Amino acid sequence: MRSSLVVRGVLTAPQLDGAPRGTALRGMISDRRIDSSAVTEQEFRSAAETESPQGVLAIAEIPERKLSALAGRESLRVLVLDALQDPGNVGTILRTAAGLGADASVALPGTVDIWNAKVIRGAMGASFHHLCIQATLSDVLDFLASEGAALWAADASGTPVADVAPPKKLALVVGNEGAGLSSSVRERATQMVSLPISASVESLNV
Repeated sequence: MRSSLVVRGVLTAPQLDGAPRGTALRGMISDRRIDSSAVTEQEFRSAAETESPQGVLAIAEIPERKLSALAGRESLRVLVLDALQDPGNVGTILRTAAGLGADASVALPGTVDIWNAKVIRGAMGASFHHLCIQATLSDVLDFLASEGAALWAADASGTPVADVAPPKKLALVVGNEGAGLSSSVRERATQMVSLPISASVESLNV
């Protein structure tokens, strides 16, 4: 409700009425004159697609977000997702990128839809404020070249991140959960970086 998304409608269930937050949320919905329908718990569960719904479901327009929105910045931090497929994982990554101050996250083809319902739930609202973009690798490379930004990639065999100095403008690619980075990204990255971990652990979660 605090984001710039265009909300088209809201469904609410009875359990929303029992909490102060629920009352406050109903007030925000009313103040913005958004269509709202109160339904039974059974009806709500049939729409919510979760085992423990929280009593409110909103339908909003997917925003038009483009790389050009990042043009002309003095510094730049972009996270690029290379064919990541687990929606809960991607949601957590978007939330982490937003929490650590990344300017944007870009999903390359092969990555789960960043507006998938499970991704949205995993992101816990970060998607509504953090700049999440879907683009091709060619689009990303053209944009980075126009901005004078570097392309780095995360890989277990890369240089420990503490040993390198990141440039002012940087995009960091993380690869698929099982297969890692695609060959097209490996060929174009100017630096491979890693987080040193114990030899007894194969890899970190993306």
